[in-house]
Amino acid sequence: MANEGTGALVRVVSEEEGTILTEWLGLLKSGGALQTGRIREAELQTQAKTVLGQLRDALASGGSNADLEAYATLRDTLGEISRSRAIQGFTPTDTANFVLSLKEPIFSSLSRSHANDAKTLAAAILSTSHLLDQLSLHTMEVFLQSREDVIGRQGQEIAELSTPVVRLWDGILALPLIGTLDSARTGVVMENLLQAIVDEEAEIAIIDITGVPTVDTLVAQHLLKAIAAARLMGADCIISGIRPQIAQTMVHLGVELNVVSKATLADAFALALRRTGRTVVRKQPVSPSAS
Repeated sequence: MANEGTGALVRVVSEEEGTILTEWLGLLKSGGALQTGRIREAELQTQAKTVLGQLRDALASGGSNADLEAYATLRDTLGEISRSRAIQGFTPTDTANFVLSLKEPIFSSLSRSHANDAKTLAAAILSTSHLLDQLSLHTMEVFLQSREDVIGRQGQEIAELSTPVVRLWDGILALPLIGTLDSARTGVVMENLLQAIVDEEAEIAIIDITGVPTVDTLVAQHLLKAIAAARLMGADCIISGIRPQIAQTMVHLGVELNVVSKATLADAFALALRRTGRTVVRKQPVSPSAS
């Protein structure tokens, strides 16, 4: 019975490919595939025509099991479509619907061609459903993995952008931290800080944590790692921006940074200037009459 269903499916897709493609595209358009503006109609038509043609060829040579080698080309094509849609910002529903919406046109064609053969029709519908479900699952797996990759890259880029190292003076750097410190971000912080110390030949690095919402034992450990790495490069560190609430939390937790700390970045900068033998002097403004 399964072989009869697969045979019927192969014949219908081969003989009514044009009708199925037209109905499929109509369903995709009515389902809002073009409303987001992420894909053009010509591209959607090309994708649908390619997928349906490869499905026809795979059915003719490999039956209705999407795991077979005959479906390798089709799986690759669906994978490329899924990856591009993940980058373009399509939703999982939109991506899954691209394959699942093909069921209705094929079911309609099967119903027309086997209206008087209930057993063959049922077997063919079952084979179609099983095959397209397999392909849809493959599509979603690739889509989700691609979206995770995109999110991972974006997170890394944001982490790099959110840890700028600023040159305050000759030999004095500032690293303003915003957000929570975790292991991955600590690695980015250390890499940026150490590279800046080498490039600027810095003597002192000020790590400002005004934008860090909370400091617990784990965050303190990450800070100490960055400080230790900077010291190995020959630069002393100063912590600034410890707010009263954070100071109380650190005392309750018994967290010790074992490094000089200042309440504000300005205080830390003044200390750094003194340590490097510099002073800031306020000059009296010259009155217009004196000139």
